[in-house]
Amino acid sequence: MTASFLLIVQIILVVMLVIAVLLQKSSSIGLGAYSGSNDSVFGAKGPASFLSKTTFFIGFLFVANTIALGYVYSKASSSSVVDNMVQSTNITAPVAPKNNPTTPLK
Repeated sequence: MTASFLLIVQIILVVMLVIAVLLQKSSSIGLGAYSGSNDSVFGAKGPASFLSKTTFFIGFLFVANTIALGYVYSKASSSSVVDNMVQSTNITAPVAPKNNPTTPLK
């Protein structure tokens, strides 16, 4: 139940994160965005806009949910399918036919 709920939340967070990133104004000028000019990745003011803060918050929730999903799935995988198998006591190995040396082979 918990793993499926976290997986649904993860999908919703991914969609929200993609939408939030696509709504942001592009301030890059190709590789020149990393040259240290005033028109940097977040502009001169830094990440002060509402959309940037929202994107950061959704990204933080995405990372936290990913860690929680990893924890839940690692706890669930501590038991193996083989551990849950029922042992059958009627297991017999196949017996090879005995070759009688007095009868001719056809």
